[in-house]
Amino acid sequence: MSAWAPGESCYVMIKVLLVDDHELVRTGFRRILEGITDVSVIGEASSGEDALAVIAADAPDVVVMDVRMPGMGGIEATRRIKAGYPGVRVIALTVYENEPFPEQLHEAGALGYLSKGCPAEELLQAIRMVARDKRFVSSELARKMSFATMEGRPVSGDLAKRLSSRELQVTIMIVQAQSTREIADALCVSPKTVSTYRQRIYEKLKVANDVELTHLAVRHRLVMVDEEPKRSA
Repeated sequence: MSAWAPGESCYVMIKVLLVDDHELVRTGFRRILEGITDVSVIGEASSGEDALAVIAADAPDVVVMDVRMPGMGGIEATRRIKAGYPGVRVIALTVYENEPFPEQLHEAGALGYLSKGCPAEELLQAIRMVARDKRFVSSELARKMSFATMEGRPVSGDLAKRLSSRELQVTIMIVQAQSTREIADALCVSPKTVSTYRQRIYEKLKVANDVELTHLAVRHRLVMVDEEPKRSA
């Protein structure tokens, strides 16, 4: 399944799975990759759960994974892919160039980090490099991360750095207004475990409830203002 054959003058076929909850994004990426002789899109998925099902049936070489999706989400899906299918490489995909997730994605096992606005050539370069077990960060994201480091700002955001990868995933699901049961089902844990995570998150971030957590998450750009869920009083 290796995407590069030592001693050969060309790439062998790289099998790619596209994972994004927006069909238009998947269609756009598929069209970019159509006709590329060394890349084959073997499937699409609209959620982390669906991605794991596709991988179980036909493991790709590279998964292009949206970070923000309903349900399990991209970070947790990446963690599970790397735990269950260590030969599958993951490229994390974000619509925002200043997402506060690089460290969490690295810990989860992602090798690449792209913005959805990247040039077609950069997407192809990322797939080829990650298929060879090389790290890849898009030029614009790398520039922003470099500036953040030079300015003394934490690359992944102060809020994100206080939480473990699992706590960060639970936080995102909470501010997306998912219920305890929905979170438990998506993460394959008990509701009691979710409640424990929630209490731990409250303590680490010094908030008292989900509303305060949501406002804090918006300020730290874990969710964007136009994504903030409407909650009843």
